[in-house]
Amino acid sequence: MANEGAGITEAWIKQGDCILKNKLIDLNNHLFAQLERLGDENLTADRIDAEVKRTEAIVAVSKEIIANADIALKGARLVAEHGGTIVGHLPATMIEGSKS
Repeated sequence: MANEGAGITEAWIKQGDCILKNKLIDLNNHLFAQLERLGDENLTADRIDAEVKRTEAIVAVSKEIIANADIALKGARLVAEHGGTIVGHLPATMIEGSKS
């Protein structure tokens, strides 16, 4: 029974046959790196504008990554609470090895 939902946990780090290299900690590091760039007091007005635009793009993508991680967490909670029997009720895109 402990292994019934094992496939779902790995599905969050796999996209097809490719294992993703980035993790949420990497997102955290990117966000703080961008914050440091924004805080650089030597930036020109043009560089500030460019960094603000870059920040807006990073924030937009970050929100999507976080929303996706939230969905993954909810799926993992369902499996933890109900065991592997719930897996058949989850979307195929959330289950490792499924064709979507």
